[in-house]
Amino acid sequence: MTDMIGVRHREFLELLIKNKTGLTVDNFSKALGITRTAVRQHLATLEANTLVTKSITRPSGGRPEQLYVLTDKGSSSFPRQYSWFAQLLMAMLEQEAGQEGVGERLAAMGEKVAKQLRANGTPEESLPAKVQSLAVLMEQLGYRVNPNAPANIKGIPVIEADNCVFHDLASKHPQVCRFDLALLSTFTDSKVVHEACMAKGADVCRFRFDTDAPESISAGLTK
Repeated sequence: MTDMIGVRHREFLELLIKNKTGLTVDNFSKALGITRTAVRQHLATLEANTLVTKSITRPSGGRPEQLYVLTDKGSSSFPRQYSWFAQLLMAMLEQEAGQEGVGERLAAMGEKVAKQLRANGTPEESLPAKVQSLAVLMEQLGYRVNPNAPANIKGIPVIEADNCVFHDLASKHPQVCRFDLALLSTFTDSKVVHEACMAKGADVCRFRFDTDAPESISAGLTK
């Protein structure tokens, strides 16, 4: 978010969000009232943080001028109301299909995504290996998985995540957890017990995997 970036650097990003074709060192210098040397120093920092990158050069009366543009990361640093839009979609789906119908659709989506992810990776044989691969994938997706979570009594890893990527949405629409459960169950070819859920006030989301569990359960709600 832009409020986590220094004031001066935020000014650079705000200029670039308004000038998507790019700006030169001179453009920044004139717009911000600072020297070209200072501009280059700020741009070097922004480049190092992959918020800004060099684009094409622009012809001028003398030496071609280098243009700087926002990266995707730089663009994403500005607020975007994904959660608000997702909640609008969920509300519309619930009106059309009801809560149970939406839950079934989300579960089907989770199964489909899991199969795609499995197809793109190296097949794992044992359940512990599948759960470990899943934990790596969840970490990449932003779930912040605890690598020190103890395994269950059968030696199968337990996944604990202290960041739910759907937290705001799941807090208002608990059936969103059906997507996670279906994805985790299909990816690991196992039953999943959702022992703790942040959307229901827990400190973490905790998932236990077992081929002998009676069914996949989300924090007390049967799938």
